[in-house]
Amino acid sequence: MINILLKGHDFRYEVGELIKVFVGSEKIKFIDSEALVDDQSFLLVNSFNREYNNFSVSTKIIKNNKMIIEKSINCKIETDNELKIRKLIKRNIKLCIYDVLSDFYNTSPPWGILTGIRPTKIAYELMEQELDINQIKKILKDYYRISEEKIDLVTKIVQIEKPIISKNNVDTVSIYISIPFCPTRCLYCSFPSNPLDKGKNRIEEYLKALIYEIKETGKILKQFNKNVETLYIGGGTPTALNDLELDILLKKIKEYIDLRWVKEITVEAGRPDTITKKKLMVLKKHGVNRISINPQTMNQKTLSIIGRSHEPEDIVSAYELARQIGFDTINMDIIIGLPGENCKMVEETMKKIQSLNPENLTIHTLAIKKTSQLREYIKDYALVKEDEVKKMLEITDRYAKKMGLIPYYMYRQKYMLGNLENIGYAKPGHVCIYNVQIIEEKQSIIALGAGAVSKIYYPLENRLERVPNVTNLEQYISRVEEMVDRKKKEIVNIYI
Repeated sequence: MINILLKGHDFRYEVGELIKVFVGSEKIKFIDSEALVDDQSFLLVNSFNREYNNFSVSTKIIKNNKMIIEKSINCKIETDNELKIRKLIKRNIKLCIYDVLSDFYNTSPPWGILTGIRPTKIAYELMEQELDINQIKKILKDYYRISEEKIDLVTKIVQIEKPIISKNNVDTVSIYISIPFCPTRCLYCSFPSNPLDKGKNRIEEYLKALIYEIKETGKILKQFNKNVETLYIGGGTPTALNDLELDILLKKIKEYIDLRWVKEITVEAGRPDTITKKKLMVLKKHGVNRISINPQTMNQKTLSIIGRSHEPEDIVSAYELARQIGFDTINMDIIIGLPGENCKMVEETMKKIQSLNPENLTIHTLAIKKTSQLREYIKDYALVKEDEVKKMLEITDRYAKKMGLIPYYMYRQKYMLGNLENIGYAKPGHVCIYNVQIIEEKQSIIALGAGAVSKIYYPLENRLERVPNVTNLEQYISRVEEMVDRKKKEIVNIYI
């Protein structure tokens, strides 16, 4: 148990999230007074004091009733903006705690004091202040304690993303359509997905409701003169639908939504056991120009553990079939840190992917999500140690470079092994525009289907409003009119 005492402030959430980076799943407890602690084997005390335009922060660790380490930061406030003052105070509180814990544990987490999922946002804010890359790198190091390696990653990515983001305007949107069905539910999955053995008899009803939402959303987009930049059909596994169902869905999308300006149409064909020649030909016929075929691993034993009913050879066959039909932008996902895997297995997976040579590669670090089977039965699985996960990430980066791939977007998630990140790589000319837009949150994403979450962007205020659809399949089908009304009300607000 780690006891935490805060004096002069109440940034409990922020402090707690940072401390978890160092201590992982170890329990932390906020207390009100040192005198109330029964067991002082470990006590972290963080104090904040402000006097006019100056403030000080101090952090100390008491172990077995003896002070082990103490550090302090003094700072001058040079603004009257209360929001900026609050951010400055919060950052220095976290810096002081980070420095103390780094010394105490003799480790420096690579993302420094950052615990959010979008580190690139800070770099964008600094760019808007017209700072050059070297100035941005220095701020990321001094003010956030980010490692040189991660600073290099962030600054490379924002320079690739910036030309895409800079073209955004209030009249351009992207569309996401959810197909919440899969052959089976993977061990690590937290998405709203319905295994086909239970949900197959609901597909017809679901598509009827979804097509209604597509039709009505198309009317809204036309009413407010919205141009669609990208269309992304995800899940679940959209290719869990049969070829006739896919054909109907894509026909209706083209009928009800104006795709004249669309630059990219992606369909997740993630599971090779759902891919057939007929389905791929349907996708190609309707203008789909990017698909995902996702191995997650090329190790048969691991595939069985995570609940995938296919073999590595099926991945290769599906990939080659997609090439034959003419897809020239194929993405492949893998997950590092899967139960029972080691660095050698990851390297074998990367060798096989290298031989296939996809245009996009997305590396996910395993996140143990609350609603996943893995979280529920966590004691039954051997999780990969933090140091080995970092080595795995280094292996994937090395192979990505060999394949001529460059990192073009990244994000982080809660409960990730090693407090690391997910990275998307692409060959020049094959950057996925939708991935950049959804992560950087500078464009409205209109989301349709069960479990889909629209993100309506207000550019003048630089803020997002989330408009979620219900996740439950039955509720979505019965309440689809309500889902349409929710979106329309939020879109109307942009023009008020």
